[in-house]
Amino acid sequence: MKKEIKIVVPTDWSAITLKTYLALQRDLKVYGEDENGYVACLMHHLCGFNAGYINQLDTETFVNIKNDLTSFMTDTKLPLQKFITIDGVKYGLEPNIGKMAYGAYLDITQYDTFTIDENWSKIMSILYRPVTKERAGLYEIEDYKGNIDGDKFLSVTMDVHHGALFFFVRLLMGLPSVILKSLMATENLPHNIKSILEKSGEITPQLSSLQGEILDGWKM
Repeated sequence: MKKEIKIVVPTDWSAITLKTYLALQRDLKVYGEDENGYVACLMHHLCGFNAGYINQLDTETFVNIKNDLTSFMTDTKLPLQKFITIDGVKYGLEPNIGKMAYGAYLDITQYDTFTIDENWSKIMSILYRPVTKERAGLYEIEDYKGNIDGDKFLSVTMDVHHGALFFFVRLLMGLPSVILKSLMATENLPHNIKSILEKSGEITPQLSSLQGEILDGWKM
């Protein structure tokens, strides 16, 4: 008697949390050029599918799942979401990046890269803070106090994270000179802020590299 297995296949980034995405990244590095390993890893993390059953799939089902997953993996044209809700609390993106607290810049630049990795949730915790006031399309968020809590952003879906990432890629590529000029009057200028901002131009290739590896692993 055949056992019926229900497989839920995500069709866009809104179905995948940051926690799942990071776990996928870690495991994909293990498989290298192992095509079957890549496919099994993707199905396990993104579909909740037991890798041991992959060989039992008929060819049509396997191809359909693969196509559904690859159809959105390279989608990087995701909009920035100014507001997100976590555990019933409304968070807003820093409304004036050009006037962000110096401490926030300092904390962001402690990380060597500005991309979606193990530190990304902490960066999001700096950029998104609880909304305190809204009026006529404008809003205010809590003052930055240096309280970094990235864990709560692990449950936020990847459409939000990718939207924020690529917004800042475009923004930061034009901001280094402005930010550096405004900070030059401060003696405590972080030594690595220029290199961090310059690295913002490398974010797209870094993410595209992961997506390329996924797609390359599925070539048949």
